[in-house]
Amino acid sequence: MGSRQPRVAKARKYAVTDVAEARSICVSWLESVGLSNAVSMGLPEVDDRYHVWRVPLLRVADETRVGELVIDARTSLLNRHRSTAREILEARVLGKRLPPEEESKRERQTVLSWVRNSVILDDCEKALPDLPASSVGLVFTSPPYFNARPQYEDYLSYEEYLLKMRRVIHQCHRVLDEGRFIIINCSPVLIRRSSRNESSRRIAVPFDLHRVLIEEQFDFIDDIVWVKPEGAGWATGRGRRFAADRNPLQYKPVPVTEYLLVYRKQTEKLIDWNIRNHPDQEAVAKSKIPDDYERTNIWKIPPAHSSVHPAVFPMELAQRVIRYYSFIGDVVLDPFAGIGTTGAAAIPLRRRFVLIENEKRYVDEIRNSVVKWLGKAAEEVLYVNCEPADTSQLLPLSTK
Repeated sequence: MGSRQPRVAKARKYAVTDVAEARSICVSWLESVGLSNAVSMGLPEVDDRYHVWRVPLLRVADETRVGELVIDARTSLLNRHRSTAREILEARVLGKRLPPEEESKRERQTVLSWVRNSVILDDCEKALPDLPASSVGLVFTSPPYFNARPQYEDYLSYEEYLLKMRRVIHQCHRVLDEGRFIIINCSPVLIRRSSRNESSRRIAVPFDLHRVLIEEQFDFIDDIVWVKPEGAGWATGRGRRFAADRNPLQYKPVPVTEYLLVYRKQTEKLIDWNIRNHPDQEAVAKSKIPDDYERTNIWKIPPAHSSVHPAVFPMELAQRVIRYYSFIGDVVLDPFAGIGTTGAAAIPLRRRFVLIENEKRYVDEIRNSVVKWLGKAAEEVLYVNCEPADTSQLLPLSTK
């Protein structure tokens, strides 16, 4: 088995390719939880059926097996759901008592997040680990479209794209509070043919992201279909051949929809628990939705356009999501912020925003927009890796 592992891992292009890398990840985790002197490791083995590395954990005193760490071979991230919990290891190795059953069932009281409005210039995969755990009330984002042409996108393969999304979603799970929602706006992607001898290809991005979200411990809640006006999808060229020839097999409908994938961070608690245990019940009452809400999962909203960004979602889309899936005062995170539509929608709805964007030109647009959203209060926004918004032309904040 040992001689087979590196070949399998490299053939499948895993992020963790050998025993030494698996051990290193395990050592880092044991050090982070203060168990490196009490727990040692057995021989890591790759389980290519589930795309994981399994690392046996041994008690140092007598080398008795006390648990296992499971590492996602494709991302190098620890699978906490499948690994032995730290509390159980401490009970087995250090003799600590597990909390009584009634303690484990006691309702945890949620607290208000202290995270303030933030604009962050960085790759979200690098920036998200700096956010406190359970500090976000809602994640709403539209990831960059995958395109096979490397001169237009950073992803050389679709597998690399999905790996990136998995890492980001993994971090979103960490920063989301218990039982709260992540909503991803996405759609299938058309890969145009490079010659007349090839066929164009559509990649079912939403369905692959569904698998990633489930594996990263989110529960599927809803699929909302965003419908654009008739004629919105003709720019893709899809359907023109059939319109001209009308031959069977050539039929390809013009895409005029996108998906909003709605998932909830896994928990045994019902949604009522989130409402009942919210620390600001006045904010809960004020967050109630009026009668003119959207009653179906078909949302008809015109698309938005920007001279700065090639693919923005409309303000109305962001406003609906924020109203329906967060409370007043919540922190709304967009890890692929673009020009900041999520932030623009959050402020008038009395939510806070955390906007992470990797492109400086888009962050510059956000910085300019923040002044329009907040006025002089834009000075109170946290700016990371970028200059604060220029408020020098604005009047001072009122002292009344």
